[in-house]
Amino acid sequence: MRRLHASGGTYSGIAAAAGLARTTVCDLASGRRPATPYTTTAVLAVTTVAPPRTPVDAGGTRLRLRALHVMGHGCARIARAADAHPDTIRALVRGDATSISQKLRDAIIAVYDAWWDKRAPERTSYERGAATTARKRAIAGNWCAAAALDEDQLDSPGYQPRQGWMPATGTGTAPDVRPPAPRPGLGRRTRPDRTRRDRPGLPAAQPHQPPAGTSQSAAQPRGSRLSTQTWHPDQQSRPASPSGSLPPRETRRDRCMRPTTA
Repeated sequence: MRRLHASGGTYSGIAAAAGLARTTVCDLASGRRPATPYTTTAVLAVTTVAPPRTPVDAGGTRLRLRALHVMGHGCARIARAADAHPDTIRALVRGDATSISQKLRDAIIAVYDAWWDKRAPERTSYERGAATTARKRAIAGNWCAAAALDEDQLDSPGYQPRQGWMPATGTGTAPDVRPPAPRPGLGRRTRPDRTRRDRPGLPAAQPHQPPAGTSQSAAQPRGSRLSTQTWHPDQQSRPASPSGSLPPRETRRDRCMRPTTA
């Protein structure tokens, strides 16, 4: 373990290569924990440890992000495409972060290669407002467009472009590298209605049949005859109930609509 650590390997890298916890490797190296046959076999199986990926200079990444602002791409849109936090992109654009991980730099370079000559979409009022804000920020900061950047010296520490802000229209609209998630309730596919016939194990629904020895008129549901009869205000009285009982109670509207006799 001391040999691996002396050759440039970190305790985290040794633990990942050996399949052990980092605290276990640290305790073994300091002597706080005795070695067991399992930990000894796991550590001896590690021959080399990958060197840690050191951060790189963020100057080239900052110029790429500012060039995307000239085309209307804001920090939130870039962060969504690069799978990064918006605050991280804002810190890089402002110049507060002087170093960046290689993974994030590669992701930003991929977005830059896809959008450097493409305008930000303006399909909705939100997208139009975000694009306008990004362009105004580029104008206020005198940021250089992508066409004026020297690709050979872009990642060199201390490189500064000779040209400032210039209007750029691009060659088209940039595609969505990572489209935003749909809002709940919009574009949701509804589940088709399932009948008893579609459900396994349930018999098919049968039409209603009147009991044996019952006439069709008697089997008719209660209240169905009322829907077939009509009543006009010129009539003297309302029709009687189907059961032959007393007529329904007279309402105030009926009294108002009753024709007066001389």
